[in-house]
Amino acid sequence: MKKVNTVKLLLSLIGSTALLVACGTESSQSGSTSEVESSESNNEKLQIVTTFYPMYDFTKNIVQDTADISLLIPAGTEPHDFEPSAKMVADIENADVFIYNSDDMETWVPSVLENIKDSETVIVNASEGIDFIHNEELEEHDHEENHVEDSEEDHVHAIDPHVWLDPVLAQTEVLTIQAGLIEADPDNVDLYEANAETYIQKLADLDQEFEKAFEGAENRTFVTQHAAFAYLAQQYDLTQIAISGLSPELEPSPAKLAELSVFAKENNVNYIYFEDNASSKIAETLATEVGVELAVLSPIEGITQEDQDVGIDYIQLMKNNLESLKKSIN
Repeated sequence: MKKVNTVKLLLSLIGSTALLVACGTESSQSGSTSEVESSESNNEKLQIVTTFYPMYDFTKNIVQDTADISLLIPAGTEPHDFEPSAKMVADIENADVFIYNSDDMETWVPSVLENIKDSETVIVNASEGIDFIHNEELEEHDHEENHVEDSEEDHVHAIDPHVWLDPVLAQTEVLTIQAGLIEADPDNVDLYEANAETYIQKLADLDQEFEKAFEGAENRTFVTQHAAFAYLAQQYDLTQIAISGLSPELEPSPAKLAELSVFAKENNVNYIYFEDNASSKIAETLATEVGVELAVLSPIEGITQEDQDVGIDYIQLMKNNLESLKKSIN
């Protein structure tokens, strides 16, 4: 990790001053010192690499403008299938802090960390300490669809990594990120704690909005293309029915589609949700067969820069998700 070495800086300044005085160039001394201070000041800014949008947004709300934050996975790219370039790996190795969601979301991270194990980069696994949902039914579904033996890939798919879609667990991730930032930059502990507290309050308010919206609802089931909302469903006592498994591009078998068609008709399902970061083809197939409408439920894995520039962020998209869910949960 690249930190400013204050002792080295002081020695450098003392040495420069002594040399300039000895040469009798008092005016030059002032200018040289300013240049050194300017250079060191630029190097003091924390360099942070985050994987995909929620990790970026959570971090940005903690550090504000006191750090340089980069985002590895752009909007429109599926984080499940992403593979970093050699330059990206180098950026991680040279960063002060690297922040990611989990080994089960960014499945490429463990091998990258093994290759940069001698780096001084502070590594932050934002979901550390959170109990993941391990769904045996999803594991069996993925196994059947892929026709493979029990493997690490099946295991990864069966562990749901989408913890950031629960506003309460999002608060836990923010606190974990805050701890990593303080480890890397203890001089700004007060700033990070204050900013994190402010943002966590916003997430707590978001949680209350969800609680209030679903209080007393009789229909608590929703059908979605991608099984990304189990944590949200668990938090608010809802039932998620997923067309596909945890992999958004996985196509269900004809038998699974037939089963879901019967379920939708018997349970008066009026909407089927698809995500904004993947093809809606599967959801459209079921919606056409059952005769229901489509609606967007975003996993918030990526937001374009244009959307960010007009104020769309994690909290806004979660509020959009809430409004969308109200169509089914009532």
